[in-house]
Amino acid sequence: MYLDFYGLKEPPFNITPNPRFLFFSAKHREAFNHLLYGIRERKGFVQLTGEVGAGKTTLCRALLEQLGPNFNTALILNPVLDPDLLMKAIAMEFHLEVKGMDRLEILAELNKFLLRQVAENRESVLIIDEAQDLTRELLEQVRLLSNLETDERKLLQIVLMGQPELRDRLNEHSLRQLRQRITVRYHLHPLRMAEIDQYVHHRLRVSGAKGAPYFTGPAVWRIFRYSQGIPRLINALSDKCLLAGYVQQRQKIDYRTVGIAMRELEGNINV
Repeated sequence: MYLDFYGLKEPPFNITPNPRFLFFSAKHREAFNHLLYGIRERKGFVQLTGEVGAGKTTLCRALLEQLGPNFNTALILNPVLDPDLLMKAIAMEFHLEVKGMDRLEILAELNKFLLRQVAENRESVLIIDEAQDLTRELLEQVRLLSNLETDERKLLQIVLMGQPELRDRLNEHSLRQLRQRITVRYHLHPLRMAEIDQYVHHRLRVSGAKGAPYFTGPAVWRIFRYSQGIPRLINALSDKCLLAGYVQQRQKIDYRTVGIAMRELEGNINV
């Protein structure tokens, strides 16, 4: 609706995890480098946690692009499955034909596949998003996957991504064997106040903005107060700001415009 008014090529504040829009704050860059290091150095297990909407999935998409053709990846977005279905989902993500196989047969097929990849000098990576939802039984199943190895190396690199609750889960005594295998950990913090302006204008530039729309300093401060630095909330509010600016036929997004957008977003709350 507002793209033509602002001269934008595409919406700048969609909440979908598009890696083209990834803003590398200092913390996001550190998180990205931790992921790359853990995978490329074959550390076995890598853990990434962060609040809802902090940008974990977008980082994951960027990571998949960065890894390149020598890496086979399996991405599990909904891990709330029973152990048999989880194993089948992982195998299918690696494009294995496992229909009608039981868990042990799937594991054997997966092991053969991973050995073939090593012979071809290729790496295999399993990424599980929303890992805080995994039950103890499923986490144990994931741990057993890390036993797939040769004398020299792990056959499968595993990345667990989730909300802060994942850290609490892994601190449970019953999961100490899994916790001890995780050698690379990173917790992704929200953006700082000083980074919000850079974040907003980065996404505008990617969308084709050439000076407009423009967010004033007080507007950015109010966005930070509302979002507490969580990128998903910044996107949701900034999108409403652009709509409010369009309705008012104003290209400058100021403190008052953000207030209008907040009331629209929250359903006319007193802000």
